[in-house]
Amino acid sequence: MSGVACNTFGQAPAIAATRPADRIRRRVLFVVEGFTDIRFVSGLSEICELTMLAPMRAYRASGLYDRVKALDCDLRVIEIGGGRAAFQLRSLRWLWHNARDFDLILAQEVLRGALNANLAGSLRGVPVVTYMGIAPLEYFRCRRERRQIGPLKALVGEVAIRTLMAINGRLATRCLAMGPYLRAVAQRACPRSMIGLYYGVDTARFQPASPSDRLELRTRLDLPRDRFVVLFPSRISHEKDPATVIRAVAEVRARGLDAVLINLGGGWREFLSLAPTLGARDADEWLIGRPAAHPMTEVFAYFRAADAVAMASLAEGAAFATLEALACGTPLVATAVGGMAVQLNGFARLVPRSDAHAMADELLWIAANPTPARDQALRGREYVVREWARDKAFADLRQTFDEIVQP
Repeated sequence: MSGVACNTFGQAPAIAATRPADRIRRRVLFVVEGFTDIRFVSGLSEICELTMLAPMRAYRASGLYDRVKALDCDLRVIEIGGGRAAFQLRSLRWLWHNARDFDLILAQEVLRGALNANLAGSLRGVPVVTYMGIAPLEYFRCRRERRQIGPLKALVGEVAIRTLMAINGRLATRCLAMGPYLRAVAQRACPRSMIGLYYGVDTARFQPASPSDRLELRTRLDLPRDRFVVLFPSRISHEKDPATVIRAVAEVRARGLDAVLINLGGGWREFLSLAPTLGARDADEWLIGRPAAHPMTEVFAYFRAADAVAMASLAEGAAFATLEALACGTPLVATAVGGMAVQLNGFARLVPRSDAHAMADELLWIAANPTPARDQALRGREYVVREWARDKAFADLRQTFDEIVQP
């Protein structure tokens, strides 16, 4: 079929050896709408016979192709060529011809890609599970708030999102939503919604560091050893609020704390260029921007090395980076919106939306009170270990597959 490519990667013998011999491995097709996290792909490959259907351009350009290849997991990838319209048509055609080869279809999010999965699944008699990781309307409205789109496009976009959510909510066998906040959002369109934990938190890697470990990590990561290091661990996108974090760190510096702010992720150059537009003085002395660290082998070191993590958003779903910060026992300041307001209450220093002064106050409190700040974060680690651990995430997901697919 034109525009379709298939890649089969390694057989992962070490993983296969640990699987219970009597456990049925479901044949699962994962329909990817854009980019997806390699940690989720890795975990899925451990619990099922996995095939991934992905748009070729996004799959290659995002670096996911290289990460999957390096992972050497038991996985087949079907790449669909072309732009959005071509992908929508070609993926629907592929699904129509191949849906019955699978026990279950797992669809990323609840919009375009999920529509194809649900249409093919409904017509071919294959159960479909959608997986919501963002609040679609809330995220889309951030584009209008930032004036990236006009009122007409905002209206048309909202109608399209509501329509797709309603159709997919009606057709899906079940919707998994990351955390209690997103489950409440998903239930408006799909009453059969339940909490999913996505790839969970690897609490063996994301774990607290001793003072000596922290200094060693800073040396290895080329970070200042004797300054207050604040980590903003987020890509730059329309729903994030890097300006508030930059303003907050600029204020704590003006109030006497020698702080530096580091950003990891896509758009780090945009992050650095934002500071001068905000009037931040001498930003080149205290702002650090770096490309996204590998999520399975590198990123946890930055969380363990930081004095504090700051996460500001205009809208938020599950905010996994904040859970990873808590798993490391690293004090956390976060905006009280969406999933962060629901999941972090009592474990993080929550501040109002777009309030840089309040965020600065909390960062100064952490610097002045390191022991109680860390104790609060360590209580958060207990919560993450209990409710969000990686092993629990994939055990729950496998149980969901088993419940849906009748033996």
